Amino acid sequence: MKLSPLFAEERRHEIAKLLSDNAKLLTPSLCKTFDVSPATIRNDLRTLEREGILKRTHGGAIPAGKTAYELIGKSKEVECIEEKRKIAMFAETLVEDGDTIVLDTGTTTMELAKLLTDKENLTVVTSDIKIALYLEENSSANIYLLGGMIRRNFHCAMGAETINQLKGLSTDKAFIAVNALSVEKGFTTPSIELANVKAAMVATGATAVFLADSQKLNRASFAQIVSLDKAHIIVTDSKADRNFINRLKSENKHLEVVAV
Repeated sequence: MKLSPLFAEERRHEIAKLLSDNAKLLTPSLCKTFDVSPATIRNDLRTLEREGILKRTHGGAIPAGKTAYELIGKSKEVECIEEKRKIAMFAETLVEDGDTIVLDTGTTTMELAKLLTDKENLTVVTSDIKIALYLEENSSANIYLLGGMIRRNFHCAMGAETINQLKGLSTDKAFIAVNALSVEKGFTTPSIELANVKAAMVATGATAVFLADSQKLNRASFAQIVSLDKAHIIVTDSKADRNFINRLKSENKHLEVVAV
């Protein structure tokens, strides 16, 4: 199947999706699919390899590992967007005037940030540059932007400096975005460094709220953030498998799972 002309980011997104369903991809086939030159495909594969999504081979590419797969840039912003907005709408009801909250980096937490503009006396701690900028321009919230090494293509800070800034902080609620959730592994993400920052965010919150659309359920990624027992609330969408939700609740008797 030949696709209509795409921007480079869109094409790389489609290549990553193809690779998630195939053991390997060949350069000639990709050239035919996307109607581009071998040089263009080789450049795409080099970029995706740097991002940890694949490994280049002679004549094509193989997955770097299913647990490493993570969409980048604009690609994440359009995946399950309606579900993410519904999740954000429920999460907004948990935020009260006068709260101090942590907003993790992510597309769902960005949707939540857009709903917080009318909150009064709100204090927001975030590692996400875009979230901080949006709230600075559109709300009266007090904003603490965490510093550290910027994770390229994901507009957020991470590393030891970021974690050190979180130590000793206490917040009312921590809103955490995850790439995968399973009963056995808990909450996981492809990056060890990012997992450590998220874990530090969880530790600040009197209430830990995890936001995950249904595509991320019953899956495990590379690095554990925290185990299931650290969660107070999980917000997902109405497509979530009910049997899996029941398993989550059986493992953590105090857990509230909301499927919107």
